[in-house]
Amino acid sequence: MSRSVESLFRPFTLNGLEIPNRIVMAPMTRSQSPAGIPGENVAGYYRRRAENETGLIITEGTTVNDPVSTMDPNVPNFYGDSLKGWKRVVEEVHSVGGKIMPQLWHVGMARVPAKAPHPELASAGPSGLAKPGTRMSEPMTPQHIQKVIDTFGQAAADARAIGFDGVEVHGAHGYLIDQFFWEGLNERNDEFGGSMRKRTEFGVRIVEAIRRETGKDYPVIFRFSQWKQQDFSVKLAHTPEQLGEFLKPLSEAGVDCFHCSQRRFWEPEFEGSSLNLAGWTKKLTGKPSITVGSVSLSGEFIGSFMGEASEATGIDDLLERLDAGEFDLVAVGRALLVDPAWARKVHEGRFDALMPFKPEALATLS
Repeated sequence: MSRSVESLFRPFTLNGLEIPNRIVMAPMTRSQSPAGIPGENVAGYYRRRAENETGLIITEGTTVNDPVSTMDPNVPNFYGDSLKGWKRVVEEVHSVGGKIMPQLWHVGMARVPAKAPHPELASAGPSGLAKPGTRMSEPMTPQHIQKVIDTFGQAAADARAIGFDGVEVHGAHGYLIDQFFWEGLNERNDEFGGSMRKRTEFGVRIVEAIRRETGKDYPVIFRFSQWKQQDFSVKLAHTPEQLGEFLKPLSEAGVDCFHCSQRRFWEPEFEGSSLNLAGWTKKLTGKPSITVGSVSLSGEFIGSFMGEASEATGIDDLLERLDAGEFDLVAVGRALLVDPAWARKVHEGRFDALMPFKPEALATLS
């Protein structure tokens, strides 16, 4: 290979949090927490990544305290008895020198009531739309909206109290916060809908609630995406100007870092520039950014460590962008899911020992 990987192993400081390197474990739903409570197996799963040089762990999505926030009884909650389990996770990760944040989540209209806890309750969304044109419930009331805002704030306060190093807000992929952002699912004509600025208001108030509960010195990451699980081709912003308009109020509300979800990190976000979504986000906000999207997902990417694949989608391209300051941190998903020692192997140059992702890995906590 033509470049050193040492760029990935430089420390980074985020709102006072010292992260030992630039590698972030991306949040990945595992559905291994019966009744929403993470057990010792979950604690061990995260500890193994921390002790193998993963710089910052962002947990799988954890649901806030609203009866319709989750789609699966085995997805971990972030309230009540679940907090005891999460405290054990934090202690295990910290015992080996790791850093960890929970991702706070509400699935909104992605929930199918018949398959979820409280099947008697309708799912919640800005306009009750599961996808554009498909109405499944009534729009959220102002009272319900405020309750959910408050639950995000309380979850962040609980995260700080039990020792987490910060929080990430899940505002991506067509879940509740993103449903407010997306014009296709948000038909409201009140303070939470209409213009792009009003569609961001729900997310802004969640960030403000988190700041009130945790103070200014607690790291807050916000994950967003242009694409949606309901439609990969959707874009919230079609130009850099629109993206700046979208990001500005979230940044001003107190976001420290944006986690910018693309399906493929190497793809330019807008015509006329090679910058990806994380690159544009950092340029427009001045805030640190995390890139994510098919990093080490394929055998081709693994081969690129040894100079066997196209630089356009491999490690050379990633490192060039990182060295140029296009983004600050790199989130790795399925590669870390299948291989707890991915970061250590990369740091030690043991590229031939990297394990390619296999779907069966999704069934276990390796």
